Amino acid sequence: MPRRYDIEAAFRSAVVVEPSGRRTLRTVDFVRELKKVNWDFSLRDANAWIEASVSTFRDISPAEGEDRLFMLYNPNGGL
Repeated sequence: MPRRYDIEAAFRSAVVVEPSGRRTLRTVDFVRELKKVNWDFSLRDANAWIEASVSTFRDISPAEGEDRLFMLYNPNGGL
């Protein structure tokens, strides 16, 4: 049974720290982590959750579509 707090844990698990220190997140990675904890989000649902719940990441996608790329732009902030 999915639990609401698993969504935030899945988000944190999907964040990738690049060698330069930049933290990024792809929507497909977030959806994959959500599936591991029994949440079935579409790419659109995942993007909507990120936009509504996370204020420290911004969209830096190189192309249009639902598979978006987000980057941490305020490392002093939380979710």
